[in-house]
Amino acid sequence: MEIPLEHDLPRLWLLRHGETEWSRSGQYTGRTDLPLTEEGERQAVRAGSVLQDVKFRQVLTSPLQRARRTAELAGFPHAEPEPDAMEWDYGDYEGVNSAEVRAQNPSYLIWNDGVPNGETIEQVAARADRIVQRVRDGGPGDVLVVAHGHFCRILTARWLGLEPGLGRHFLLGTARVCTLGWDKRTPAVVSWGL
Repeated sequence: MEIPLEHDLPRLWLLRHGETEWSRSGQYTGRTDLPLTEEGERQAVRAGSVLQDVKFRQVLTSPLQRARRTAELAGFPHAEPEPDAMEWDYGDYEGVNSAEVRAQNPSYLIWNDGVPNGETIEQVAARADRIVQRVRDGGPGDVLVVAHGHFCRILTARWLGLEPGLGRHFLLGTARVCTLGWDKRTPAVVSWGL
C-alpha cells in the first residue's frame, strides 16, 4: 500500500464567526440565530484578507446567520451550509452569561459539567467527527469550515485524535483563522488564531 505524502493530505481551515452581541457579553450562544455586530462584520472582512490567497476545494458553513454572514464577508458567499457545523446546543444555558452560571456553581466548567437539557459534549464531538471524516475522505486540498467557538475547539481536538474535552486548551477569538494539517502523517495544528 502506498503511503500518501504530506502534500497529498487535506488541510482543514477554521474560521470562527465574527462578534455578536452575545459573544461580546459572554452569553452562551448555541442555536439562537443572532446577527453580527458592526464590529463583527469588520472582523469578518479582515479574516477574508488572511484567506484571500488560499484556494479551497470546499467551503462549509454553519447554517446560522452569524457564520453565513462571516463566510460571505470573508469572500465565500457560496459556502455550503453544513448542519453538523452548528454550535453546541446549550439547552437551559442558552443566552445565559457564563459568569452567572459560575456564580451559582463556582466549580462549573462546561467541558466537564456539560449543559442541562442540551447536547452532551460527545454529541458535539460526533458531529465534528463526521466533518473530519468528510474532509479526510475528500482527498488532497484545503477545506474551510466557518463555524463557532466551542464547536471549532472540539473539531480541533477531534482532528488531532484527542478527547473532545481537550478543546478547552484551544482558545479562539471571534473571526480568527486556524489551519489544521499534518506533521508528516501525524495530524497537527499548523497555525492558530490568525
